[in-house]
Amino acid sequence: MSQQQPAPKQRKLRTFSAFGDVRRMPSEYEIVTHAQNWNTRGRVPGRRSVFEQNPSSPGNLWFLTYREHSPFQVDDWDGFRDPDQIHYRAYVNLQATEQTKLDGVLEQYGSAGTDATLSPTQVAILAKALAPQRYLVHGFQQAEAYIGFIAPSSYVTSAAGYANADMLRRVTTVAYRTRALQIAHPESGIGTNERELWEKHPAWQPAREAIERALIAYDWGEAFTSLNLVLAPTLDNVLVHQLGDTSRANGDEQEWLISKLIGEDSARRDRWSSALARYAIEKRPSNAKALRKWIDKWSVIADRAAAALAPLLGRSETEVVATAQVARETLHNHFFEAEKAGS
Repeated sequence: MSQQQPAPKQRKLRTFSAFGDVRRMPSEYEIVTHAQNWNTRGRVPGRRSVFEQNPSSPGNLWFLTYREHSPFQVDDWDGFRDPDQIHYRAYVNLQATEQTKLDGVLEQYGSAGTDATLSPTQVAILAKALAPQRYLVHGFQQAEAYIGFIAPSSYVTSAAGYANADMLRRVTTVAYRTRALQIAHPESGIGTNERELWEKHPAWQPAREAIERALIAYDWGEAFTSLNLVLAPTLDNVLVHQLGDTSRANGDEQEWLISKLIGEDSARRDRWSSALARYAIEKRPSNAKALRKWIDKWSVIADRAAAALAPLLGRSETEVVATAQVARETLHNHFFEAEKAGS
């Protein structure tokens, strides 16, 4: 009678076995970000139900229609990495430092009473171009939250979540500046007229239409493209960078410095968004066609919004739109390089 052979000893699982049979210790960013989305079960072959309900329930059909059947696809979205590798601890430390800088600017210029010394021209610009921004940026927040919710990987959800938090910081900053300007110039209408300007002023209506349309771009790829690759880069260039430059030319150093600090948040969003688009094109070159289609569609809408805002800055439509287009196209060139490399 043959002696039974002992069963082969199973290899002990490591704490990072979720990453597969890897030899490299994952980074802190990867450990706390990997496979955190509860709603990505539907991406497993043969399993399409995100919710433990009938596959034809509204929730399951939503993800099936707008994520699983989106033209924007790769086989493994978990291969994407945020180039800044932002996770919770890193984000808190980063923004604590950045907020200290911002608070320092606000305190220094507030103590000096510089708002009261602003020219009537600059006060009028801030009243119409700065104060109503909180409505637009709140719309950006909502669209970014949707991108994070429906995203096919926790690496995308995480990046979108921190971009959403950045937008909240910007809304708060605009609100703070609005109140400070209202105190310094009570006759200006700042602090009381913003909603009417947002809803009725001709300069803001194309931007309002743009974000409202973005909020009903349900396909996850189009939602990401419309906001992160077109509308936000275009309008941030106008309402952050160009407004900052105009303010400095008008003697308002405070608004220029604030625009530089807030612009860092926009730049970080642009980096991971560009990296995600590049990753998608490298993994599946056909994604470039879908991205170009959406970019062409939304660029028309974004340019119309930028042109309408130009008079609020006292600049020509041609100058404002051309400057915003250069910023946006620089972003696009980074990821479309991957298409050229693969051809």
